[in-house]
Amino acid sequence: MAREFSQVGVVGLGTMGAGIAEVLARSGVTVIGVEAEQAGLDRAQTHLATSTGRAVAKGKLTEAEAQEILGRITTGTDLTAVKDCELVIEAIPERMELKAELFAQLDGLLPEDAVLATNTSALSVTELATGTSRPSRVVGLHWFNPAPVMGLVEVVRTVVTDPSVVEDVQSLVERVGKTGVTAGDRAGFIANALLFGYLNNALRMYESKYASREDIDAAMRFGTGHPMGPLALLDLIGLDSAYEILETMYAQSRDHRHAPAPLLKQYVTAGLLGRKTGRGIYTYADVDSPEVVADDSTPSGASVAAPRTVQKIGVIGTGTMASGIVEVCAKSGYDVVFRARGDDKVAAVQKKIEGSLDKALQRGKLTEEAKAETLDKITGTTSLDDLADCDLVIEAVVEDLAIKKALFSALDDVMKPGAILATTTSSLPVIECAQATSRPQDVVGMHWFNPATVMKLVEVVPTVTTADDVVATVLDVCAKTKKHAVLCGDRAGFIVNALLFPYLNDAVKMLEAHYATIDDIDFAMTKGCGHPMGPFALMDVVGLDVTLAIQRTLFDEFREPGDAPAPMLEHLVKAGYLGRKTGRGFRDYAKR
Repeated sequence: MAREFSQVGVVGLGTMGAGIAEVLARSGVTVIGVEAEQAGLDRAQTHLATSTGRAVAKGKLTEAEAQEILGRITTGTDLTAVKDCELVIEAIPERMELKAELFAQLDGLLPEDAVLATNTSALSVTELATGTSRPSRVVGLHWFNPAPVMGLVEVVRTVVTDPSVVEDVQSLVERVGKTGVTAGDRAGFIANALLFGYLNNALRMYESKYASREDIDAAMRFGTGHPMGPLALLDLIGLDSAYEILETMYAQSRDHRHAPAPLLKQYVTAGLLGRKTGRGIYTYADVDSPEVVADDSTPSGASVAAPRTVQKIGVIGTGTMASGIVEVCAKSGYDVVFRARGDDKVAAVQKKIEGSLDKALQRGKLTEEAKAETLDKITGTTSLDDLADCDLVIEAVVEDLAIKKALFSALDDVMKPGAILATTTSSLPVIECAQATSRPQDVVGMHWFNPATVMKLVEVVPTVTTADDVVATVLDVCAKTKKHAVLCGDRAGFIVNALLFPYLNDAVKMLEAHYATIDDIDFAMTKGCGHPMGPFALMDVVGLDVTLAIQRTLFDEFREPGDAPAPMLEHLVKAGYLGRKTGRGFRDYAKR
């Protein structure tokens, strides 16, 4: 039977420590909080009063309950106050020498059976444990910020941690209403090991001037549903903290992708640490303010060229993506001609679009009149010649470069001068499509996200030959179709896939190493990082064959050793386990 901790010490009452103290007190635990200085103690008391006061204002607590919670928390600056605690959790700054010194003090102060826990997000729990006389009673308890809100706690065991201690702290985690996932002691544990490679990759992307910070962040918010873009998240975490975590990860992995981007070190050296200093990658209205204000790096939004006139749009393809683009463009007032390979395909697309419009009608998002107007603007055809007078043609055919090049060559013979040709490719080189024509200046990438009727993002990808007014035209079309356009260069993966798929590949490698289970990894990323889906659930939806193909493309383009596709991913694809579409991928859907 698990031990029930009734009195817990929390050393370090910053945002995280104060949050942990509040969570424990809410569940009836007596908390002894210790801060190094009176100023820090005053901030912690204000934080606790504000947090519980906010809960009262929202009707989640009564005033009496809030006072009862605060009454369970005793705070001070004397470390000896925790001497009778059964468990002490440290939440001090992320520096090994500070934590080791504190653990040595606590080791000499606490009863023999007391448990020591560190809230570190990346440092070695084993190193901290072996510096004490009780290594078997030391464990990692990595909470996520803000602790009262986030549902995840990573319970980190070392090779010498007593299994009963892991069971005891897991029980406490459940008692305070959180879900614990158990991980071994390696840099970053589950969530940060996956998250910080992705964040560092995003910073390198910005450092290389591949895309603006605003477009990188918008791409990941609108393209993947992440609650924050990676660069804004780095500012929230603190660039100094991010640097320390990446340094620790690199020291262990020796993976170049974990080596902190040089730009990150420059920010830290300059004291530009993110929100907490009022300036980091972005500039903020004040210290600790979430409000971003314009600075020298803010895009002006002014186009260098006037857009061309677009009244009629052609769409080539009959899949979900193509039919969605047809519907979006027609709803936005454009005349649309779509081309299919047969009359049956034309009828199928028209039926699909009518069904989609009927659903919008039933939900009250569309009127009968608007539905009729939309359908009136759509014409189906089996001949490329019927697209000859279009101002913009968007191809959404199979992701095969030979097929796309042949199509662009054929369109070049058909289309009027000045017409723009766009490809929806998600990873193939746009320049290859452009060079298949005699008008490379009129060719651009226009990567929509599926389903196009729902997803707000479009990645606009000019090549080295694309004319400025072509870019301006496509941005204008995106605005008129109520899509959020982001600009990026013509290289594999563009923004979203170049950041997303290495992260997915890393999750497979983590599973391959038997470090954590599929369920624990997915839970860590949804509850710890706020992602709408865990990496394995997402790969099963996308398709493991698609995931592998994109990862191979990225590896071939960038030649980054760490981006080599995980062998397990290749084996599952060879076995035909492709995800939901085959009934089995990382999970078995046939049994459900």
